[in-house]
Amino acid sequence: MAGERSFFGPVDPAADAGYDEDHPKRKGFFTDTSICIGCKACEVACKEWNDVPATHFDMLGSSYDNSFSLNANQWRHVAFIEQAKPMGEQESGLRRQAVALGMPTMGPPGSVPPEPGEDDAVDRPDFRWLMSSDVCKHCTHAACLDVCPTGSLFRTEFGTVVVQDDICNGCGYCVPACPYGVIERRKGPEGAKNVGIAQKCTLCYDRLGAGSTPACAQACPTQSIQFGDVEELRERANARVEQLHEAGIMDARLYGNDPEDGVGGTGAFFLLLDEPEVYGFPPDPVVTTKDLPHMYKRAGAAALTLLAGAALAFVGGRR
Repeated sequence: MAGERSFFGPVDPAADAGYDEDHPKRKGFFTDTSICIGCKACEVACKEWNDVPATHFDMLGSSYDNSFSLNANQWRHVAFIEQAKPMGEQESGLRRQAVALGMPTMGPPGSVPPEPGEDDAVDRPDFRWLMSSDVCKHCTHAACLDVCPTGSLFRTEFGTVVVQDDICNGCGYCVPACPYGVIERRKGPEGAKNVGIAQKCTLCYDRLGAGSTPACAQACPTQSIQFGDVEELRERANARVEQLHEAGIMDARLYGNDPEDGVGGTGAFFLLLDEPEVYGFPPDPVVTTKDLPHMYKRAGAAALTLLAGAALAFVGGRR
């Protein structure tokens, strides 16, 4: 269970978990949603490498987003968010960014983004798509770890959080503990793999141990998913936001990169083009076990008081 610890300011989660000073640097993801094209290559790569069942193909035709949400059988999820909102100046900035990156732009083949102030004659619809590849956040202070009674969930030397399938007893305590609604017990027919066991992204722990990039980041064709040392990724993310602001995309902001937020910052953070709620993220996530140490102290004090009262009553009765 959680001991006394600070929930504010930079924390090395691996060192906090007891790894010595020679442990590897913390690894994580920076997802730049401004260059996500919704191809879902990350979803497929995750399923292929981790042998995650594909259970949503009966939903084909119901939505562009046929995987719908993160769950025990969907460790990566690419959200498709359609907004009745013209891009305006932001579109011009994004198109210039796309041209600079060699990516396709909206408009006829060979079209180029207009310069600021120029009349853009290209007809475009009055809506936009926001696309974002979501994943477990690998929180600095992870409530799922605090409530796991078997030690199935553990902190790795890379600062990530992993489920050990052979130790999980399927109690499900971790499910409501996650402030992001990421972890879930796998459902399926009896005899299927890991049914009833808590499942989520491991940040490809086996690949990290071999010095390889996680499958989703390896497969991403636009480098929307970037993998590396968390501190270096945070610097890269801050620079990217400044770059987008200079291009006139003032809605660009980071989510999950603040070490002083309610979970101490996350190991997987995101560049968003709208409010977190639009992407299905809680605006102010808080580690759900933050008050456990205080609660245990109060419960212990109450128990001692009750015992003392019972002892006094027993002595008084003997007299």
